[in-house]
Amino acid sequence: MDRIYLDHAATTPPATEVLDAMLPALRDVGGNPSSVHAVGRAAAERVERARAAVARLLGCAPREIIFTSGGTEADNLAIFGAAYAREATGKHLITSAVEHHAVLRGVEALAKRGWAVTILPVDRTGLVDPAAVAAAIRPDTALVTIMHANNEVGTVQPIAEIGALCRAAGVLVHTDAVQTAGHLSTLVDELHVDMLSLSGHKLYGPQGVGALYLRTGARLTPLMHGGGHERNRRSGTENVPGIVGLGRAAELALEEMAAEAPRQAALRDRLLAGLMERIPDLAITGHRTHRLPNNASLCVKGLEGEAMLIHLDAAGIAASSGSACASGSLEPSHVLIAMGLAPGYALGSLRFTLGRGTTDAEIDAVLDALPDIVTRLRAQAARNGDTDGCDCLFCGSDDEASAEIAL
Repeated sequence: MDRIYLDHAATTPPATEVLDAMLPALRDVGGNPSSVHAVGRAAAERVERARAAVARLLGCAPREIIFTSGGTEADNLAIFGAAYAREATGKHLITSAVEHHAVLRGVEALAKRGWAVTILPVDRTGLVDPAAVAAAIRPDTALVTIMHANNEVGTVQPIAEIGALCRAAGVLVHTDAVQTAGHLSTLVDELHVDMLSLSGHKLYGPQGVGALYLRTGARLTPLMHGGGHERNRRSGTENVPGIVGLGRAAELALEEMAAEAPRQAALRDRLLAGLMERIPDLAITGHRTHRLPNNASLCVKGLEGEAMLIHLDAAGIAASSGSACASGSLEPSHVLIAMGLAPGYALGSLRFTLGRGTTDAEIDAVLDALPDIVTRLRAQAARNGDTDGCDCLFCGSDDEASAEIAL
């Protein structure tokens, strides 16, 4: 059975061109880029060609690119590195309630260190209000970190507007662009950001490699100490094959993004429209227009996302859910809760994320399979008496106050 892969937001398969580019770096004598002999210089040249390719994707200077082990390290280097460099003059940070855990866990660690943290709410589509960012800025605000697009529901944040107002206030701004780099424009001057994180395996590159853009002049305290690699900003011998793969993936993204984004968006819209027609009590989550072109995020009332995923997997379809299994029970996604979704819907979250290889036939297969799965699971729930008495899609008010966290 040919499997249908619709979980590209989790990881993308490395492109053939990426693997072809990596093979010489894996097969040849793997020189250390810090070595002065010819083999070392060849490795260094490969790293610098890749650095230039990533810089072209972001519209920045190559020296502003720091290679990391992935998106999580890039986020951590941005948050902790910027915080440690500035905490003598200000210990206040602003973020949103829907950030990736790579950001939220770092923010929690800074709160334990004595930082005041403002966590901004989002509206029912997952959007952060730029005016709320402006209102939250204080004299001691050292950093604002807001993701470019949400990994679960696909909502694209108004980062350019947020970045511009932060720059006017003299506040450093970071964005997690792991989901957007290679899929949407991430030109840093247009976004008005000082730092931007990306990950290789989200744009058809290899796993285990990523990058942080750091604007020239922005101060950063290194988190890893050793030989002073990456211009003394991230020590550790460079992952040459991985970096080469990331560079080639960045080149491919620049070549294909203009055509591929609208193609995937059309398939996404057909999938969502078809599921809305076929499945009662289904809600699309995230913003309808300010949305990643490949993200089809939805919730099915009264069912658990994990149960639907298991049945989809048995049908040869790989997708994901916003629910996380903890302590033997399903907990709704923090993103959906922040958006105000009622538990009866939030627990039934599904995310289909399309990719370069996604076809019309694969969309048709999902449209055939999922409605039947939902019908069977709902019938089983009714027999077991497992029904949700709440009919509302959203719970609570839109006017949630921001949260202050401190020791």
